[in-house]
Amino acid sequence: MDKYTKLIDFIRSIYKTDAFIPLHEPRFWGNEKKYLIECIDSTFVSSVGKFVDQIEANMAKYTGSKYAVAVVNGTAGLHIAMQLSGVKRDTEVITQPLTFIATANAISYCGASPIFLDVDKDTLGLSPEALKSFLMQFAKYDNVNKRTINKLSNKEITACLPMHTFGHPCRIDEIVEICEEYGIAVIEDAAESIGSYYQGKHTGTFASMGVFSFNGNKTITSGGGGFIITNDEKLAKLAKYITTTAKIPHKWEYRHDMIGYNYRMPNINAALAVAQLEQIDGFLASKRGIAQDYFNYGSHNDIQFVKEPENAKSNYWLNAVVLDNQDERDDFLKITNDSGVMTRPIWTLMSKLKMFENCQTDGVANAIWLEDRIVNIPSSVIGGLGDE
Repeated sequence: MDKYTKLIDFIRSIYKTDAFIPLHEPRFWGNEKKYLIECIDSTFVSSVGKFVDQIEANMAKYTGSKYAVAVVNGTAGLHIAMQLSGVKRDTEVITQPLTFIATANAISYCGASPIFLDVDKDTLGLSPEALKSFLMQFAKYDNVNKRTINKLSNKEITACLPMHTFGHPCRIDEIVEICEEYGIAVIEDAAESIGSYYQGKHTGTFASMGVFSFNGNKTITSGGGGFIITNDEKLAKLAKYITTTAKIPHKWEYRHDMIGYNYRMPNINAALAVAQLEQIDGFLASKRGIAQDYFNYGSHNDIQFVKEPENAKSNYWLNAVVLDNQDERDDFLKITNDSGVMTRPIWTLMSKLKMFENCQTDGVANAIWLEDRIVNIPSSVIGGLGDE
């Protein structure tokens, strides 16, 4: 039997079904319906309500940050975090080409341009070595204005936006340290990494701000939703203000003193989020168990899977297999999807997309290597209350 046909059978044995197996589907096994009914009965279903306040407090506590600001989705969170970090029109932001489109889109919303630097093969995230090499070659620090200029474009490099791919932490401590030398703000795209830790600290807490997604396909979900977390009270208050249309508090008047956004998480989504976060420990235990099952299987069947990096504890949001080349990747994608087992390739590199093909890169050799080989496989939580 072909080794990939055997893997399909193994995946089916994990999920105990002959039906279609999605890549990652949500589990609503806790207080979701109870809290939704409570929210509806209260009539506070929009951006004001007790569940919004509750999930912000719970999220801050869970991640170990001082403040959490609930937003409508992770992309909105990235947009605001970029603005609060000084990213503006005709500046540049360093990021990685191997990421979901939201990372690059958020930079573009600010009128800035991304610089795509390579990733590390073991973390799938931005490489500190690539970052340091680029800055040493192209960065010029302006002591008078306290800013870093790209010698090639003559534009200011305002921020760096690394991403914790599939929940696997990048070497964020080294990235922050390097950027501090150049006065470059760091924002963590932690959209996929709720429940992931690096050197004992939750992702999103290493930089000035971290941004999470609670989209329907994430480890926990509020349908749509996301968070900005920070330890900076001023940033937190400003983030909350801007995402609530920058409305000056008043009993009846509508006054706004700056450009704002209608980005607050609705209370009805927050009700879901509160219930989901209550179950996260069980979800994470299940996902790590599934990952271990894949590793054990791979060790006996000559199949390589992506494992958490050194000094990290990953949430294993999406498990991934590493294939030998692009042809094998494409064969595997066809075989699995034709068999009713959903698999997806890693994203097309941002630097290859029409919108970003003229952006500066460093060659991104590792990212290209990974793009040709990485395929995500089913990773939904199993077990728990849903089996009772």
